[in-house]
Amino acid sequence: MKGLSWFILLFALAAGLALAAQGNGGYVLVVLPPWRVEMTLNLVLVALGLLFLAAYLVFRGLSLAYALPGKVSEFRLRRTREKAGNAFQESVQRWLEGRYGQAQKRAGDAWEGGYAPLLSALVAARAAHAMRQEDKEAQWLERARGGETEPSVARLMVEAEFCLDGRDFDGAAAALEQVQARSGRHLAAMRLELKAQQGRKDWPQVLRLARQLEKRRALAPELAREIKLQAHREAIRLREDDGGLLLAYLRGVPEEEFHPRLVASAARALYQQGARAEALGLVESRLEKACAEDACWSPELVRLYGEWGEGDLTARIARAGKWLQQRPQDGELLLALGRLCLKQRLWGKAQNYLEASLSVAESREAHRELARLFEATDRSEAANTHYRASLEVPAAPGR
Repeated sequence: MKGLSWFILLFALAAGLALAAQGNGGYVLVVLPPWRVEMTLNLVLVALGLLFLAAYLVFRGLSLAYALPGKVSEFRLRRTREKAGNAFQESVQRWLEGRYGQAQKRAGDAWEGGYAPLLSALVAARAAHAMRQEDKEAQWLERARGGETEPSVARLMVEAEFCLDGRDFDGAAAALEQVQARSGRHLAAMRLELKAQQGRKDWPQVLRLARQLEKRRALAPELAREIKLQAHREAIRLREDDGGLLLAYLRGVPEEEFHPRLVASAARALYQQGARAEALGLVESRLEKACAEDACWSPELVRLYGEWGEGDLTARIARAGKWLQQRPQDGELLLALGRLCLKQRLWGKAQNYLEASLSVAESREAHRELARLFEATDRSEAANTHYRASLEVPAAPGR
């Protein structure tokens, strides 16, 4: 339809020009002695139009011929960039597929083609790292640095990951410090920094990062709890030679992070330092709290409570008896009560508690305590029976 419209328009224009030319009686006289040329005005106009068209075509041709080398170069450059772009896409795809050799080769082609040189170099470096080609990894990282005016976050993050894989925790921390200076903290950098600080054994920083990541839901609660527990236990281990420092540290631990395993580690450290009353009080208070609030009950703390003989044993037996009312089928608590009664030379109660513990769950410890009880009361045959029975019972985990 559009072509028909143009045809009608041109036809109308030609008809109009023909009608106009018929009514034009003018002429043009050109005198150049000794010559004299006389032409109609219509012919002159047509000749001028043809001359203008010829001049335009000549100049247009010259212009195109002059620009042809540049056009060819531009075309070749465009083709090269297209090939480099395709090579980069293929390199990323191969890297995701786990074909690291092909990924490195295609990323190298992209880098040579000038397509995203920083990203191409980093993809090649990752592929080399995956294949443990340390020389090529260093070479590609150096090329990635060469194209930067300022340190890029992408390269720093890659370097931090490589340092962590190589257990260069100080190098990873240094790279992540630059990341923070460039772009502030973000979750991926904080996760890497957490691993770096764990490797450096910088436990205050580990605690800080674990709390921040847990608050931002970037760590599972169970994993965050284990990381914080490890950090606290390591901090306790570093202070186990100084009871005052240890107590001061424990006072600064938030209540929600006072896991029973942490309490057990702290209590043992205090006990070994000679602060036995403090150790016993810590264990007793946590067990009392667990019973009162129906919170996390710890067999490990119950075991410590029964093993230690400090304090008012009568009061301790009475307190453990109240706990037993809430947990009558707790074999560990029955064992602890049996041990406390044995220390207090309450032979009958000790035997009852220990035998009740065995009825709930057979254990080496209960058999051995009964054997000691029977030895103390001159019943050697019964003692030997329980000693033999203790050897037949598998050891409980963690004992």
